[in-house]
Amino acid sequence: MPSHEFNLPRLLVEHRLSASQLVALDKAQANYLGNVMRARAGDSVLLFNGRDGEWRAEIHADDPNARRPKLYLIVAEQTRKQPPDDGPELRYLFAPLKQARQDYMVQKAVEMGATAICPVRTDRTQVARVNADRLTSNIREACEQCGVLSVPTSEPLAALTGIPDIANAAASSAPALVFCDERAPVRDPSHAIAQISQTRSVSVLVGPEGGFSDGERDMLLRLPNAVPIAIGPRILRADTAAVAALAAVQMVWGDWRR
Repeated sequence: MPSHEFNLPRLLVEHRLSASQLVALDKAQANYLGNVMRARAGDSVLLFNGRDGEWRAEIHADDPNARRPKLYLIVAEQTRKQPPDDGPELRYLFAPLKQARQDYMVQKAVEMGATAICPVRTDRTQVARVNADRLTSNIREACEQCGVLSVPTSEPLAALTGIPDIANAAASSAPALVFCDERAPVRDPSHAIAQISQTRSVSVLVGPEGGFSDGERDMLLRLPNAVPIAIGPRILRADTAAVAALAAVQMVWGDWRR
């Protein structure tokens, strides 16, 4: 099987992928390949759909001599197999931020291996709504750019107390809930995360800029599945805290050590 080629464009598609499959391009994908990447007939591109692994495809044109030919793809060979879906589940829970910061945060969460992206409403959340299409687009672009094969799911904005990770905290199947506690003693977070090393599912919760309210913090600390951690001695912005917390969890519990 060919080695992975990081220099080729990658596209997330809805089609099933197999050898000799013809894949039509939507308008955005055709524009990206033809006008942004300046790709032409005969060039290669990598395709994935979150189910069938990654495949190399060749670009074809309905009329190569036309000024703006219509492009389509023919799948050639598989370059990577789809990883099994029984791996660790890493849910990322966050209080929505303003647009640019949130775009960055969602993209980094995908890069860090989050399997679900879940906005939550807290007492001090500054943004009342989440643009679901923009959230999905950021997830999609991060997957395409970073070699991700398993596409994270996205969930609608929900109240902190209403999300399953908290509402069902007493259930034996509830994921461990690692949350960034700005009042926690500044200690090595790996010691706290190590206690959940045998669980299959972990949720990482980062609150809003301004932190959790007293009531929210007290509620979180009472949860049987909660693991409060401090992320260093400095005050971090929420989007920075997301990367730091996810990195700590991946290093101690997640796929970095696998």
